[in-house]
Amino acid sequence: MAWTLSTSLDEFRTQAGGFLAAHPAENTVLLSVADRLATDGPAAYGEEPPRFGWWRPGADGPVTGAYLQTPPYHPRLGLMPAVAAAALAGAFVAAGDLGAGPGRALDGVGGGKDAVREFAAAWCAATGRRSAVQVDERLHRLAELVPPSPAPPGLSRTARVAERELLIGWFEDFGAEVAVDFHTSPDAVDRRIADGTLHVWEDGGRPVAVAGRSPVVAGMSRIGPVFTPPGLRGRGYAGAVTAAASAYALAQGAAEVLLYTDLANPTSNSIYRRLGYRPVEDCLAVTFHG
Repeated sequence: MAWTLSTSLDEFRTQAGGFLAAHPAENTVLLSVADRLATDGPAAYGEEPPRFGWWRPGADGPVTGAYLQTPPYHPRLGLMPAVAAAALAGAFVAAGDLGAGPGRALDGVGGGKDAVREFAAAWCAATGRRSAVQVDERLHRLAELVPPSPAPPGLSRTARVAERELLIGWFEDFGAEVAVDFHTSPDAVDRRIADGTLHVWEDGGRPVAVAGRSPVVAGMSRIGPVFTPPGLRGRGYAGAVTAAASAYALAQGAAEVLLYTDLANPTSNSIYRRLGYRPVEDCLAVTFHG
């Protein structure tokens, strides 16, 4: 039983691509990040090379676990057995760079709850550090889309270049509100405007909410971020723009439409349930300190 660690996206996709595609919900982040790296290059998320890994239970066995990291963001664990999650912590220590790059200690990890807990326990035992839950999330899958009825006033459309500064501000506000790593740079907004994956709800001629949508990869598309400015909340805009982005993903051929919610936010969780989203798995992001 062993992990293979690599900085080659091509090798990762060759070795682990079939496994990722066979479990698109649990591997949604890995699939979408790998797709972005393939499209925009290894510096899509930062200057340091991305890191990848895949787990085989035996030398000739199939891949049954995978992770990736795009520094400076934390590693993201995909679907994997508990023994693989614990072994990954040991593999990071054995690699000699503590999993985060030369001279830096790993300060967080995210993924399915069971895998993150196993990794964190092994990591803390090996390094003497302590872990703390950063955010408790739940991954949801769209069962059958139920658009809001009645819908709020307005309409959905894709974001426009003229709204760039507004959307950059919204991304920054969203990033400040959530407790997980989120790519909030102006470049991220520019890219998503250009590729048509930001959906805006417009009311009275002005944008009032936004929902992102990932490209369809392995039959999967993920919704996020969803953001309504504080002064415009409680009017149904978030549900409406999420429904519109979800419908677009379905029209683009997505068999799986997914999204994450923060379990500490009962309002958003109830909105997505009404739209037809159902739980897949609970997830954690943890930080390491001490």
